[in-house]
Amino acid sequence: MDFSSINPALLIASLMVSATPILLAAIGEAVAEKSGVLNLGVEGMMIVGAVVGFIIAVNTKAPLLGFICAAIVSGIFSMIFGILTQYLKSNQVATGLGLTLVGLGLSALLGRPYEGMKSPTLRALDVPFLGDIPVLGKMLFSHDLMIYFSVFLVAIVWWFLKFTHAGMVLRAVGENHDAAHALGYKVVRVRMLAIMFGGATSGLGGAYISLARVPQWTEGMTAGAGWIALAIVVFASWRPWRVLFGAYIFGGVTVLQLNLQAAGASIPVEYLSMSPYLITIIVLVIISSRGNQGAPASLGRPFHASS
Repeated sequence: MDFSSINPALLIASLMVSATPILLAAIGEAVAEKSGVLNLGVEGMMIVGAVVGFIIAVNTKAPLLGFICAAIVSGIFSMIFGILTQYLKSNQVATGLGLTLVGLGLSALLGRPYEGMKSPTLRALDVPFLGDIPVLGKMLFSHDLMIYFSVFLVAIVWWFLKFTHAGMVLRAVGENHDAAHALGYKVVRVRMLAIMFGGATSGLGGAYISLARVPQWTEGMTAGAGWIALAIVVFASWRPWRVLFGAYIFGGVTVLQLNLQAAGASIPVEYLSMSPYLITIIVLVIISSRGNQGAPASLGRPFHASS
């Protein structure tokens, strides 16, 4: 096995690319769960964003427009979950799983004419001076716009939840929706907006897979990224900066296993391929044994205005 073929700078640069779709989906789901909503439809919203973004980008030759449309359509798609759970009081777990199944089927139908086609991609930003720094320039300052946007979004979400009145209302709704309702806050409206935000960011994450990480359409190409995003939210204890850290850890594991395969590791390829998902399960088991530390008290509980 030849470890000298693994370039650390390229490894970290690839890590950031691999982690970005998971990070975008996870930060949106963290906001939704902070409001007390457990949406297991992240995978479905991501794959819908992936196919919509790809179709728009291929037909318009404008990948940025593809990202915008992916966010809008996935946000609207998430409203199916929102209406069913917040107005019709359906079970959040079952509805989220149903949303994923619908998303996978819908994306397969819409994407069939585009199988194997290539899409236009975002150009890397050339950051003046910083991009010329040896090693660090290639590692941190030669990426496309969405990678920097994902980190910026984490900072915005952290600031919103910690320092704004609207963020405090959202957290209050997630901790005790009955008390928030008694104080006059619109619980359902807050949760619907949080669900839509989560859907939009999941759509961006899915579009990043089909327009940047693997610039072509393949059925089921999200390959469980939505489920890893859900695990990262729990791993991060619903804190934005920990979500960033968790996404980069899981992205690093994914990139490392690909590099180990290329270096001719003696470990069977099947074991390397399943390592990100295996680590996800192990982390969730460890966290579950410690209890849901930091979980919003009303997470997954339906709200009834008369209660």
